Amino acid sequence: MTNEQQLFFTTRLLEWYAGSHRPLPWKASKDVYTIWISEIILQQTRVVQGLSYFHRFMERFPSVEVLAAAPVDDVLKCWEGLGYYTRARNLHKAAGIIVRDYGGVFPRTYQQILALPGIGPYTAAAIASFAFDLPHAVVDGNVYRVLSRFTGIATPIDRPEGINKFKQLATRCLDTRDPATYNQAIMDFGATCCTPARPGCSRCPLADECHAFQTDSVQALPVKANKIERKTRYFHYCLFNQEGRLWIRQRPPGDIWAGLYDFPCIETTTPLAELSLLTEHPQFQAWCDSSPLSDAVCSPPFRQQLTHQEIIACFWEINLAAELALPDGFVITERKKLSNFALPKVIISYLRQNTLYLNLH
Repeated sequence: MTNEQQLFFTTRLLEWYAGSHRPLPWKASKDVYTIWISEIILQQTRVVQGLSYFHRFMERFPSVEVLAAAPVDDVLKCWEGLGYYTRARNLHKAAGIIVRDYGGVFPRTYQQILALPGIGPYTAAAIASFAFDLPHAVVDGNVYRVLSRFTGIATPIDRPEGINKFKQLATRCLDTRDPATYNQAIMDFGATCCTPARPGCSRCPLADECHAFQTDSVQALPVKANKIERKTRYFHYCLFNQEGRLWIRQRPPGDIWAGLYDFPCIETTTPLAELSLLTEHPQFQAWCDSSPLSDAVCSPPFRQQLTHQEIIACFWEINLAAELALPDGFVITERKKLSNFALPKVIISYLRQNTLYLNLH
């Protein structure tokens, strides 16, 4: 990018933002706690989905002190349905660090912000610029897309060479006099005009100098070297009904939904079309110990798409003829109290539509 192109890019972008920016509640704020919470919520979450969660979270945890003092289960419950729950756990950890090590005052340097749990280079740059006007350029998916299309750079954005090249380019384009406004502008531009699919090239203020538009290569940029391979996992949830009470457990670290609660689960590589295939599974037999079943029905499959995998869950409502011993790691709760626990989205979907069953016994 030449100096003339850089000046054109930055000037046109800021002019566009002056008349086209999205009026979001955290944009007008210099309160670093507000900015931090909004940035974490917007990691891997669209604004339209995250907005209601932002308001709910701020109402429940209005300060870093309140967040740090809350049980992590309360934080996860407030986050329920938003996905990527590591973000919520890291928020809670970081709040504890800020209260313990910084006296409740959010750190003010880029390196200190970057050292907090759950904060990477992009989020650190966003917080540093939005809250403290520090000259750090944000580089996220929107920024990669805008810069790659404008310059025509085809270096893969998921390789170290591409990451470094676009970081340097983003820093060069940054308006150091007002880094907060510039960073908001390029992020908004990527989210609303230079979108992944059906970008608004006909109304784009950069079109005259945009390499991708001029060479009809908009959909080819940016380039990724690594193709995401998605796997399918089949979860068979066993709802052992004992007089209106169910077994639940808190999911352990090391897999999806860590810290959330779910029912006894048997995972398979293929669907199970018959009850006998479930009851013959070693895990099921370990739970039931050959105890008789008075009734059993199965729900239709419920699906949840994650970044690298698809979960297909079936829910087996199993009425027991005799009370079972509670396995290690499980607790028993009344069905009507399940809403007190943070649950994966696929379980919430089932509980809301649990009138459909397939008789497979």
